[in-house]
Amino acid sequence: MIGFSRFMLFIGFCITSALACADDNSLIIPATEQCSLERFSSEPKIAFDECLNFAQLGYADAQFVLGEYWYQGKLTPRDYQQALKWFEQASVQGHANAQLRLGTMFYRGEGVPSNSIQAYIVLKMSAINGSDEALDAADRVAAQMQHSELEVANQVLAQIFRSYLLELSNETYAP
Repeated sequence: MIGFSRFMLFIGFCITSALACADDNSLIIPATEQCSLERFSSEPKIAFDECLNFAQLGYADAQFVLGEYWYQGKLTPRDYQQALKWFEQASVQGHANAQLRLGTMFYRGEGVPSNSIQAYIVLKMSAINGSDEALDAADRVAAQMQHSELEVANQVLAQIFRSYLLELSNETYAP
């Protein structure tokens, strides 16, 4: 199933990202701003190129801005696949707003098949990274899920956190 494969790849990125950056507490990433959507309307080519450069360098805020650019479709035709690409890249770095948008896309089936389990997991990660809106959204998604789906989602979340905490403790106590 393509949706499940994409989900497992995403979870793999989450775990890998958490393990690789344990010293920096990778689950909580401070926001910095390299580009903004407001500049797209006044200097579209310059703003887009600037954001693209920062996004390709791995800056989560720039990846989120590009995701919003494609998701909103105000200055270009809406492209859920491009939005998904950039939101996923920012999400694996712990960007709460990208995770919120990605979870919403999974829930609504925007650019991907609708999947409540994926939506719930990503929204919970967003909430952990500071989004109150994601916490409320995760609760709304959970209220519509089957008990068995919620169990699976919580097991995946538990595994992500166990892996993160194990790596964190190994880094803390390593000679």
